[in-house]
Amino acid sequence: MTLPTRRPVLTRALLAPACAAALLAAPAASPLLAPVAAQEAASAVQDLVLENVALTFGETGVSAPRVAVSGTRLSKEELLAIFQGDAKESWGTRLQRLDAGSLTMPELRVERRGEKRQVVTYRDVTARNVHGGRISELTSAGATLSVEGAAGQPAKASGSYGKIRAEEVDLTALARLYAEAGTARSGFQRLYAALAVEAIAFVDERGTTVSIARLAGRDLAGRQTPATWSGAVESLAGADLSQPDPAKRARAAGLVADLAESVSVGSLEANDIAVKEVRGPDPLHFGIGRFSYTGNGAEAGVSLADIAFGSAEANGRLGRLALTGFSLEPTIATLRRLAKAAPDKPAAPEKPGEKPAPLPPAVDPAAQEAEWRRLTPVIGTLTLSDLNLDLPGHGADAAAKPMSIGVRGGSVTFGPPKDGVPTASRLSLTGLTLPASAVESVPGLGSLGLYGYRDLDLDVIADTAWNEGTKELSFNELSLTGKDMGKLRLNATLGGIGPDVFDPDAAVSGFAMLSATAKALDLTLENGGLFDRFITAQAKTLSLKPDELRKEYVTASVIGVPVILGNSAAAKAIGAAMGKFVSKPGTLSISAKAKNGEGLGMVDVSTAPTPAAVLDKLEVNAKAE
Repeated sequence: MTLPTRRPVLTRALLAPACAAALLAAPAASPLLAPVAAQEAASAVQDLVLENVALTFGETGVSAPRVAVSGTRLSKEELLAIFQGDAKESWGTRLQRLDAGSLTMPELRVERRGEKRQVVTYRDVTARNVHGGRISELTSAGATLSVEGAAGQPAKASGSYGKIRAEEVDLTALARLYAEAGTARSGFQRLYAALAVEAIAFVDERGTTVSIARLAGRDLAGRQTPATWSGAVESLAGADLSQPDPAKRARAAGLVADLAESVSVGSLEANDIAVKEVRGPDPLHFGIGRFSYTGNGAEAGVSLADIAFGSAEANGRLGRLALTGFSLEPTIATLRRLAKAAPDKPAAPEKPGEKPAPLPPAVDPAAQEAEWRRLTPVIGTLTLSDLNLDLPGHGADAAAKPMSIGVRGGSVTFGPPKDGVPTASRLSLTGLTLPASAVESVPGLGSLGLYGYRDLDLDVIADTAWNEGTKELSFNELSLTGKDMGKLRLNATLGGIGPDVFDPDAAVSGFAMLSATAKALDLTLENGGLFDRFITAQAKTLSLKPDELRKEYVTASVIGVPVILGNSAAAKAIGAAMGKFVSKPGTLSISAKAKNGEGLGMVDVSTAPTPAAVLDKLEVNAKAE
């Protein structure tokens, strides 16, 4: 029964040489702790308090008067070493050692110095489950924001935030992005899994107020840039793409391109956004019930719902506005090209006897405008629904009634741009409602009020596309449909439309249009009541019966139109079809196609001695149903 009692003695005997070696090897100034006790101290979970912690990232300073650290195995010295501003190790490396059950700060102050000093002060900040530089949950009771001018001047702007909550915050990734340079091949690092901020309010120096009830985002990620995030933002403060120095211009373009490609947002949503401008002669207000953004997948895009806006000039509401298919690829490609426009190496200093280096070339306004156009992104498809716009009365009549305009639904789609101009587009509006008085000055529509129309209900379609291979511009559909009116539809194909037509230089594009040719045209007119009202109104003006006036128009169509057009077979076919339509209005269709396949140019039409000479070069079909 003696063996068990001797095992501890034997164990201590075996550990003695190791303990002695450890003590002998320790520096003289170090405390003489037993190895077992030292290990226990190193592994003990403890609570610590750090006073007056201050960090600096370029022009941004972060400070906390008191940081309470609980549930950590790090010593106070080890914690201070992590937050040491002049440490040789990078922030990312040091923050990976941060480990604690929680960090609590009654106050956290973030100050950015520059031309305008920006200060954000957070209250009751708590970071929970901090391991390897990653925070499981980060919360704050709220914050205040101040933007100040020069020293001694009053605040230029101010704001506040309500409760703030973030999940899975990666401090090491944030530190790398802000402080460490990377290349374009650097992968994305997730910064937040989720972020939510409540009760955002901001007032600028003009008195404009902005408020957001709640802002929430998910899966915010970023990747490193050659200049670091902080360096790029600071450099862009004074950057200008229009400045004459090509080197500075190129650097600014590169920085913008780097930042545009360095941020990824999974989704973003904001509720009850309100903007109010109360000062000045025309106060305005703008509100959005819900804003949402989705950055990935087939449903990527932006959506706005319950939009309201108003000023002295107009008031309106919009049920929904959405944008899909948007892409910055052309914009970034142009920025990359601008970034390479300057020499990679600065000019060498002049040596005695050498000619002075030439001055940087001046910015060519035409070339600069061309580059601005090439910065146009792929817009994609913009859709809207339930638009109502109220306009006040204008003109000499002080009692002019307000005008109301509405759109039940609409969409605009733009294809990839060529030198900043979309190569394809489609506009579709359904339920465009407006009073007939709104189009009194529009040719062809100004008499609608005389025909008994008080309110118009229209559908509009404009669909065009350019084919670079065939050098054709197709008007797939240009149509106008009116309730109780009818429908006018036009299809056409133009040839000789090369890339020069899209050149940003107006002289080049204008000259290129001279080579355009008309290859085909289809015109369709469907009567839905407008022609009958026209006959009735004209007959009353001329003191004739509607049937009498209709017969006169039939005669003018069958006999007069062919005479005007040269009495060719095509002219007679057009006249006969028009006469049949006037006699019994239904559908009138006229199509024309160039016989030579190349189309008729402006010279062919302008030099033709008679209309018949033009018709002789066309295959014409006309019919009425």
